[in-house]
Amino acid sequence: MKTAVICANGKAGRLIVKEAVSRGMDVTAVVREENQTEAKNTLKKDLFDLTADDLKDFDIVIDAFGAWTEDTLPQHSTSLKHLCDILSGTSTRLLIVGGAGSLYVNPEHTACVADGSDFPDAFKPLAAAMAKALGELRQRNDVNWTYISPAADFRADGERTGKYILGGEELTLNSRSESIISYADYAAAMIDEAVNGGNIRKRISVAGG
Repeated sequence: MKTAVICANGKAGRLIVKEAVSRGMDVTAVVREENQTEAKNTLKKDLFDLTADDLKDFDIVIDAFGAWTEDTLPQHSTSLKHLCDILSGTSTRLLIVGGAGSLYVNPEHTACVADGSDFPDAFKPLAAAMAKALGELRQRNDVNWTYISPAADFRADGERTGKYILGGEELTLNSRSESIISYADYAAAMIDEAVNGGNIRKRISVAGG
């Protein structure tokens, strides 16, 4: 199974590459600068410069792109559109590192995590940009995409336990009423979905146990 991890040098990307390599997968790190991951193969190219020919031989493409500043937030939408356009009509699966702000908190799916009074104002623009990108992604019936939202507390330095709860569109809490997951456990869930999952054109979510 040939797998490309886009923006592999990022915190999430590096751990996703590490997880895939540990399972013996054929992994290519797609990076703008020097490869800082455990992948032996490198494609040095900006996401927005990728072409259909660049990705045609991959079974799985994992998008670990992130944008945090006000002027780059729209790139959550434009980057996904670009990847969908160049993968359109192919059998390649596109797995996206998503956000938690758009997860629903009620069965009616009328309220999201980002709507809560305790949701930090500083993160609202990011949550809105990622929710917009997800909404646009849902319109793509020509791409085999899967959007994977982490828990609300997404911890970069948390340990890898290898255990997680697989959820759907709603925020999932563990037995301690927490919504938390480490980047390492999220990476394990991402690769599990890549290898065994069949959640085509769906948003799923993962939380630590």
